[in-house]
Amino acid sequence: MDDSRYMQRALALAELGRGHVSPNPMVGCVIVHREKIIGEGYHQKYGEAHAEVNAIASVKDHSLLTECTAYVTLEPCAHQGKTPPCADLLIEKKLKRVVVACRDPFDQVDGKGIEKLEKAGIEVTIGVLEKEAQELNKRFFTSIQKERPYVILKWAQTSDRFVARENYDSKWISNPYSRQLVHKWRTEEDAILVGKNTALHDNPSLTAREWSGKNPFRVLLDSNLEVPKNHNLFNEEAPTLILNSIKEEKSGNIEWIKTDMNNPWSVLRRLHERKIQSVIIEGGSQTLNSFINEDCWDEARIFSSETTFGKGIAAPEIKGEVEREETIFADQLTIYRNIHG
Repeated sequence: MDDSRYMQRALALAELGRGHVSPNPMVGCVIVHREKIIGEGYHQKYGEAHAEVNAIASVKDHSLLTECTAYVTLEPCAHQGKTPPCADLLIEKKLKRVVVACRDPFDQVDGKGIEKLEKAGIEVTIGVLEKEAQELNKRFFTSIQKERPYVILKWAQTSDRFVARENYDSKWISNPYSRQLVHKWRTEEDAILVGKNTALHDNPSLTAREWSGKNPFRVLLDSNLEVPKNHNLFNEEAPTLILNSIKEEKSGNIEWIKTDMNNPWSVLRRLHERKIQSVIIEGGSQTLNSFINEDCWDEARIFSSETTFGKGIAAPEIKGEVEREETIFADQLTIYRNIHG
């Protein structure tokens, strides 16, 4: 059997859960009987059935399962969480073989699911498309292994490398299609973060208005609580965390969290405590530079437009490996990866 072909399908299924399953990982599962897919599924929503459960439920004739191979993008869980252990289900159904793309680094799983399967007499193969599976769940792996969210820096800059005019006006540098893509990204990540100056000058909503999907957590860095409560970040459209140096308090969908405002790593630790797996840092330049200077980022997504300002607020300097470049009408999108991350 071509294990990689079936695992590729399982990875494509797992991707369908993006933006809906955090803080769980995205997982896909394919059930194969005599080189024919007879069942498939993916983890669709946090707190609901896992990929293996959905895949097995889709199989019409369960008597065939004893002759089947299950392809799973992440090690089947071995513990009771919001749902029963998936390893136990595969054992109960007497699957002949299970192919796993990569181990789950979560302490309550981490090899235990594989061990359960093998002890039950099921043949287990590990490492098929492992790198692809780890890339798919890089947010989950970062959260578990580094105890912080996956950090995405994002900004738009003019062709002469400014992110705003001298009066901090930044509307609009990128084109409408680039902005729509940014709204899509918002539905895929757990949180979006801005500093006080961006909140004061731009009064952003930080919601996904131009794409169907959930709004992320909004995170505001406001050391002395200077942003007025009539600003958009205080509306009811999304939960908002205000990191500051003054108080800890919760009111409605707004939570004030006291933290060390001079240390981006402290900011990320506080977000990790709230099970936030990924965050987009949207600005402004001072906030972006604070994360860059501390080498506190994983990915940078930079839009460069044909617009020129002549003078203004300089764009941050980034050093990283170019992962991808694409053109969005007149805008150039460059995605960098932090080679130290």
